[in-house]
Amino acid sequence: MQDLGGIWSLADVQGEHSVPFAVPGDGISALRAAGVIPDPYHGRNEYGLRWICARDWVAVRSFDHDGAPCDLVIEGLDTVAEVRLNGVLVLSAANAFRRWRVDAAGLIRRGTNEISVTFRSVVDEGARRQAAQPFFVPWHEGNCPIPNGNMLRKPQCDFGWDWNIALAPFGIWGGIRLEPQGDRIADVIVTQAHEDGVATVTVEVRGEAAAAATVTATLCGVTASAPLRAGVARLVLRVEGAALWWPVGWGAQVLHDLTVTLGAARTVRRVGLRELALVSEEDGAGRSFGFRVNGRDIFARGANWIPADALSGRITPAGVRDLLQSAVDAGMNMIRVWGGGRYEPDWFYDLCDEMGLMVWQDFMFACNLYPSTPDFLAEIDREVRDVVARLNHHACIALWCGDNELIGALGWFDCSRADRDRYLVSYDRLNRTVEGALRAVLPGANWWPSSPSPGALAFGDAWHDDTSGDMHFWSVWHEGRDFDHYRDVRPRFCSEFGFQSYPSLEVIRRFADPADFNIAAPVMEAHQKNAGGNARIAETMFRYFRFPVDFPSFVYLSQVQQGLAIKTAVTAWRGIKPHCRGILFWQLNDTWPVCSWSSLDHGGGWKLLHHMARRFYADVTVVCLPQEE
Repeated sequence: MQDLGGIWSLADVQGEHSVPFAVPGDGISALRAAGVIPDPYHGRNEYGLRWICARDWVAVRSFDHDGAPCDLVIEGLDTVAEVRLNGVLVLSAANAFRRWRVDAAGLIRRGTNEISVTFRSVVDEGARRQAAQPFFVPWHEGNCPIPNGNMLRKPQCDFGWDWNIALAPFGIWGGIRLEPQGDRIADVIVTQAHEDGVATVTVEVRGEAAAAATVTATLCGVTASAPLRAGVARLVLRVEGAALWWPVGWGAQVLHDLTVTLGAARTVRRVGLRELALVSEEDGAGRSFGFRVNGRDIFARGANWIPADALSGRITPAGVRDLLQSAVDAGMNMIRVWGGGRYEPDWFYDLCDEMGLMVWQDFMFACNLYPSTPDFLAEIDREVRDVVARLNHHACIALWCGDNELIGALGWFDCSRADRDRYLVSYDRLNRTVEGALRAVLPGANWWPSSPSPGALAFGDAWHDDTSGDMHFWSVWHEGRDFDHYRDVRPRFCSEFGFQSYPSLEVIRRFADPADFNIAAPVMEAHQKNAGGNARIAETMFRYFRFPVDFPSFVYLSQVQQGLAIKTAVTAWRGIKPHCRGILFWQLNDTWPVCSWSSLDHGGGWKLLHHMARRFYADVTVVCLPQEE
């Protein structure tokens, strides 16, 4: 394997800028590192930097090679990109979530070679694809000042969100390398069944071999072999008495090496033996929703996860580990990888496996409507199959969820309200495509169609219906209701709710000068992406507290009231279990320094909410709840 990462050169097609480009990384971070642009996160700089995503950029590097037949492999190619080897176009891609493999035999020569990647403007490509739709497909303009992000398979929050900067960055966030051709293990699909202390582990191996080949798999001292036929081998291993994997707080996070060989190829997957079921059944109240691990019902306590930074070049495994460890340290046992971000890299799920954090995994659709043309659905089918094949073996994966709030989005736009049937059918085609692709790889996967949702083929208002499925409850924040209103609902599982605060003062000092220490200052407004958010924080203070005497006191008190809001909800809903089986507040982390609903500041510092979570998310806690009169 030859790694093609490292320092490339990056230039815009206009020829105005040329800078070093660290790969993996993103173009905006490269421009910043070269001093071409100011810090995007400081002051109001964001608004002067959106020209970057409106241009085409070309990244180039040279490398030496022995000329042997090889494949070019790229992960995290973001997003509309053309890849050339020695001037020959070998890949036109437009999906940041897929893995790409190109036969480079005959194109790579002995000696010096050149690879280039042209990143096309997502603004231009989004507009082109929107114009080609048979009917208009709206996006959430209140969240996304950069339009038509829903046309592209790219993190939706890159186009802006009510907590994110809007820069639509480009780059390569994963690996780029040359792999020699020959025997290859592509994917390993692992399924489990448990009975009477015996784990029956089925391993489906997908690969390539130059000649007839046998696949061998070994787990916990048990070995099985099977021939590779039409690129697939299926093996069954019966493992007796092996230690099980448990969520944090319920037992050890035991992981076993599953070793797979195919000819000269060898790979290892770390597997946790566990039985993890989604339990959603009709009952006297409606439909339950919860998780059962190794026969025990586990009350989910946690938060929603968004990308660790708005710019992929700033994300590091060490920084992510710190954020996830903070979740565990605050008593959490589950995070929800939210559908407007990205499918995280393999090492992210390795960390969750090690820490015992169950993962609710959304597919990457959020708060917009989406196309349902045949070419778009065909791309989604390939994306989902690829992602599930990559991630399926992780013990931490508890649930695959179709999307975030797409059912609700049907009622957010004039066109979809006026012609609901058309847009509902379009959504259903997308959702069925996602489910079908998931089940084609993992037939027994824990599947939930959308979040929030009352259940399969139910398109009701799960923001206000607390009888069935999972609920998003936003009335306290968005409607300005009292904190006590959290006690007026009885969710079966609340997967989103939240209340904002300001970031801590040391974080504010990173983007604002003392002259800007005022909630009405333009800089503070630029770091508040939820319309009316600063006013809502202040209005709540007027209701519950004496107004603070200065800006530092205002910042501190905003975090006090955020913590009290979430504590009110969590204690009320923990107090009604097993009617309620889980609570995930919005949100764990921030992508940049901003006023938001997070419990961790950008950079990982703990807000007061996170300190309070150590108590209200403790394994054992006592709550006092008012009942009726």
